Amino acid sequence: MSAKTALWRCIAILRSSASSTILRNSKTAAASAITGRCAVDPAPALVLFDIDGTLVRRAGPHHRQALVDAVRRVTGLETSTDHIPVHGMLDPDILNRMLCDGGASRGFIRRVMPDIVRRAQHIYVRGVPNLQRKTCPGVRALLRRLQQRGALLGLVTGNLTRIGWKKLDRAGLKPYFRFGAFGEMAKDRAGLARLAIRQARAQGWIAGRTPIALVGDAPSDILAARRNCIRSIAVHTGISTRDDLLAYAPDVLLESLHGLTLATIFGDSSVPGPYRRR
Repeated sequence: MSAKTALWRCIAILRSSASSTILRNSKTAAASAITGRCAVDPAPALVLFDIDGTLVRRAGPHHRQALVDAVRRVTGLETSTDHIPVHGMLDPDILNRMLCDGGASRGFIRRVMPDIVRRAQHIYVRGVPNLQRKTCPGVRALLRRLQQRGALLGLVTGNLTRIGWKKLDRAGLKPYFRFGAFGEMAKDRAGLARLAIRQARAQGWIAGRTPIALVGDAPSDILAARRNCIRSIAVHTGISTRDDLLAYAPDVLLESLHGLTLATIFGDSSVPGPYRRR
């Protein structure tokens, strides 16, 4: 065999090997794209957060006004949220109540709701101001600590999807969160938490026994955690009073997020706190 022939055979073998490697990698990448999973170690904990009153507060009238304006532009009805106890409610439930109070029939509400939901999000994202100074006490430091410890952070909120993400973006908190479950995705907050947990497990972001906690400022957050058998961490930074939250017996009740650590999330009984259910 001549030296030239041997050289060409060597090149052919290398090309064949490279093609096989590329094919295998392509198949792996395609499978990952189909399943949406990525090869990463599971996070040590999943922490789900409500937004309003938990991460951001006193954010102005823009959210409520977007709902009112969307109803008017789609239906022509003049409505208001002034008489509705919106704390802890999902945006679609607020819209439904507004329309009912405005005299709309159930059939009419079903027909117009998708358009109202789209319009409300469009209005809000175009008009929301800077919310950098509207974050709740201890939020930024907490999110940095949890991120440094490798915790997976997600959202469980009554906000519509684009409203929730834009609110966090304008507050400078969006980069901390990988995913979320939003108001239009389930019938209640417990359903939203269930969706978030299922997604995290389906993506391989958490393992079967990964500790999970839901942090919120409303009784509905505590109930959502309980119905999903995860740890409920109530924070007294929203509208609900301490006694309101205490009545629902959260696993942990904190005055602010300054006191929340991974040890609290894991349920370490040695962690001090204003209140812990035994």
